[in-house]
Amino acid sequence: MKTSLLITTLLLTPMLALADDKAELTAQLSEFLDGASRNDAAIHNKYWAEELIYTSSGGTRFGKAELMRGVTSRGMLKADEIDTVYSSEDVRIMQYGDTAVVAFILVGKSVSETKRYLNSGTFVRKNGQWQAINWQATIKAE
Repeated sequence: MKTSLLITTLLLTPMLALADDKAELTAQLSEFLDGASRNDAAIHNKYWAEELIYTSSGGTRFGKAELMRGVTSRGMLKADEIDTVYSSEDVRIMQYGDTAVVAFILVGKSVSETKRYLNSGTFVRKNGQWQAINWQATIKAE
């Protein structure tokens, strides 16, 4: 009995840890999209690693410093200034130890339109925190 309990525990523990990491990454994505809707610089700073490589849907590539300059130059939006609210659909997470790939459909909803993008990011866990080191955004085909 003790042996089978030990074996079960040894087999289930890694699966539970992966489930916890996926839940953490999913929650972090939700927190980020909420902050991105408000143009929250602190949320952006937490989400992106210093060595970030970001490829935009418009075909430009830049790093965290340039991304943060764009965020801070506009400043945090007040509730009545928010014109687009971001959310996610079809979130897929593949984890490889302290590295994870997060792919999802980014939904940007405004009063007049809804846009969808295929986004994917590579995350690395550093000092217990997940941060995106690579990001790709592509306009979703209709």
